[in-house]
Amino acid sequence: MTGSLSDLAAWTPSGQCSIARALRVVGTRSAMLIVREAFYGTTRFDDFSRRVGMTDASTAARLKELVSVGVLAKQPYRPDKGRARQEYVLTQMGEDLLPVVIALMQWGDKYLHQGTGPLTVVDPTGSEVRVSITDPDGTVVPMSDLSVRSEPHLRDSAPAEPPVVPVAPL
Repeated sequence: MTGSLSDLAAWTPSGQCSIARALRVVGTRSAMLIVREAFYGTTRFDDFSRRVGMTDASTAARLKELVSVGVLAKQPYRPDKGRARQEYVLTQMGEDLLPVVIALMQWGDKYLHQGTGPLTVVDPTGSEVRVSITDPDGTVVPMSDLSVRSEPHLRDSAPAEPPVVPVAPL
């Protein structure tokens, strides 16, 4: 890539880097696997714990963290007229992670599964869906044509850090 940030001595991301800030929210393996499971339709605590292969304590910590930052929301449900319980559903913030999850899956398929992974994301016609970088008209833009620019209004003031509940890493 080219552009004003290609002169690395002229700019440092400090607290303004959106990638670093996003990784504070969903940058652990367990957080991303819980988000993956939420996309697959998992909503209940025990199912998250079992499907991701985490202890109950780790599952509780990650779910609490993802709820506190707004990726997931808790909503009540009552199974078979039993006591009320909570299930976890994706918020708009969480749903906006779909391209990230699919891109990670497709990268893993390509480089870690010799091109074909265990699952393929398809559209209603059954055609495979791919994640790519496009312009507003939908034209794919190759990396060689990309450039970056520093947004002047963000150079001098870093926005507040997103709230993150500290938890022990897995």
